[in-house]
Amino acid sequence: EISKSVKIYFYDLGIRNSLIQNYNPLDIRNDVGALWENFCIVEKIKKNHYSNTFANYYFWRTYTQKEIDFIEEKEGKLFAFEIKWKQNYKSAPREFLEEYKNSSFEIINNTNYYKFLS
Repeated sequence: EISKSVKIYFYDLGIRNSLIQNYNPLDIRNDVGALWENFCIVEKIKKNHYSNTFANYYFWRTYTQKEIDFIEEKEGKLFAFEIKWKQNYKSAPREFLEEYKNSSFEIINNTNYYKFLS
């Protein structure tokens, strides 16, 4: 596992769009997956903050480039989420499930994100 990698998310996606000068509609953007991941993760963090739910947040990546977009640690458990704009099926990396036995894995996409954010 890589422990020194960093991912940066914007609380305001408008600022992100301004920095990269891209205001195009989603259907013609090449970064819709990154926007969707940023939106879901930041909204989950905001929701937890406003509801006084305390958690630690991580992402997980190996040297062989297997990754999980968002891991929420709370109440002694790890909740892993892979965030995809489309309904692509992806299973949890075997290495993650073997290393972290008391964890769950879920795919979040544009059809089930509301449950993730509520």
